[in-house]
Amino acid sequence: MTSSYTQAFPPPRPAPGPARSAPPAPEASAPSTPKRPGRDRYLDLLRAVALVRVVVFHVFGWAWLTVVFPSMGVMFALAGSLMARSLDRPAPAVVRARLRRLLPPMWAFAAVVVPVMFVLGWKPLKEEGIWWFIKLGCYLLPVGAPPYPWENGSPGGLLEESWADQAVGPLWYIRAYLWFVLASPLLLRAFRRLPWATLLAPLGLTAVIGTGLVTVPGETGEGLVDFAVFGSCWVLGFAHHDGVLKKIPRYLAVSLAAFLMAFGLWWAAGHLTQEGWNLDEIPLAQSAWSLGFCAILLQYAPSWQQLPGRLARWDSLITLANNRAVTIYLWHNLLIMATSPLLDELWNIPWVGDHIGPYIDSSYAVLMVLLVWPLLALMILAVGWVEDVAAKRSPRLWPTGASARRKHAPAPQ
Repeated sequence: MTSSYTQAFPPPRPAPGPARSAPPAPEASAPSTPKRPGRDRYLDLLRAVALVRVVVFHVFGWAWLTVVFPSMGVMFALAGSLMARSLDRPAPAVVRARLRRLLPPMWAFAAVVVPVMFVLGWKPLKEEGIWWFIKLGCYLLPVGAPPYPWENGSPGGLLEESWADQAVGPLWYIRAYLWFVLASPLLLRAFRRLPWATLLAPLGLTAVIGTGLVTVPGETGEGLVDFAVFGSCWVLGFAHHDGVLKKIPRYLAVSLAAFLMAFGLWWAAGHLTQEGWNLDEIPLAQSAWSLGFCAILLQYAPSWQQLPGRLARWDSLITLANNRAVTIYLWHNLLIMATSPLLDELWNIPWVGDHIGPYIDSSYAVLMVLLVWPLLALMILAVGWVEDVAAKRSPRLWPTGASARRKHAPAPQ
C-alpha cells in the first residue's frame, strides 16, 4: 500500500514591466496544486473481500470458494498495480520501502511462533547441519519457505500436533510477494516493451513446471511454481495502472478472459485432487482462472475516491482491513486454531453443555468463523501497530480512517 504525496509549487514571479490593470480575481480563488490521485477505494474493497474469503475458506474448507473468488490472484493483481504506481519513483528506493513494510510484521509473527515451536520440542536436524540454521534465516528474509516441524507438541495438548504446519504454511504468500517485489523493476520494464509476452509468459511457465512436465525439486521448485501461477496476475496489475486494459475494447477483453477461465475449469475438471475443485491444488487451472477473473474485475474497475451508496457504511472496516492486511493474513490461521479450545470451554458452563451441546456441535464451524473476528481484532490491537512503524507512520491502534474523514468533512453551515 502506497502513500500519496502532494507537492506545491509557488506561482512564478512576474517579470518587471509597466503596471497593467488586471481583472479582479474571483473570491475564494486559490492556486491549483498538482496532485497524485489518492487511494482507489474499489481496489481497497477488493482486497478486503479477498481477506474475508481467505479466512472463511480456512475455516470451512469449501473448495468452491477458490472458484467463486480467487483471493490470491486478486491480491497479487492489486499489489502489482500499486507496485507499478510506486515505481514511478526510483526503483531501489521503492524496493527498500516495500521490504521495510513487509518484513517487520513477519518478524513480530516469528518472534511469537518460533520460540513456541522450540519450547514444544523442535530441534535442529543433525543431518542438515549448518544448512538447517541458514533456512531458519527465512524467518528474517523469506527468500525461501521458513522451516517448521510437521509435528510439534503432544496429542491432547492446548495446540494440536499439526499447529505449526497450519500457522506457518501460509507464509508462502510472503515469500512469493517478496520475489515479485524484487523482480518488479525488470518485469515492469519488460511489460512496457513487450506487454503481451510479459503478461502471458508466467502462464506458459506454469504449463511447464506446474503440470509436472518439468519438475524443479525442493523448495526452489515450490517457489517457482507460486511465482509462475500468480505472475500473470501481478503483471496484469501493471496493465491496470498503465491504462493498457482501458485501451482494449471491452468485448474483446471480456471474451479473452472468459476463454481463459473456461480453459482453467476444463483443465481442473480433468485434474481434480482429493479436495475436488480446490484450484489451490491445480496450478495451471489456478493461473488461467485467476488471470481471467482479475482481468474482468479490473476491466470494469471504476475509480472510486469514496465508496458509493450502501458500500459507504462499510468504509471503516474496509479501511481497517487494508491498513492491517499483513497482520490479518499472518495471524488468521493461528487464531482460527485458537477458537477450538475456547469453544470447547462451552461444555464446562453449567446448563450449556447439557441443553445446547448438540446445537454447538452442528454449528461448530459457524461459531469458529464468528469467534475468529474478535480474536483478529485483539491481535490488530496488540501487534497491528508494527505495520505503521514499518511504514514510518505514527503507531495507531485501530486505523479506520475516522480522523481523516472528520478532517475532510465539510464544515457545518
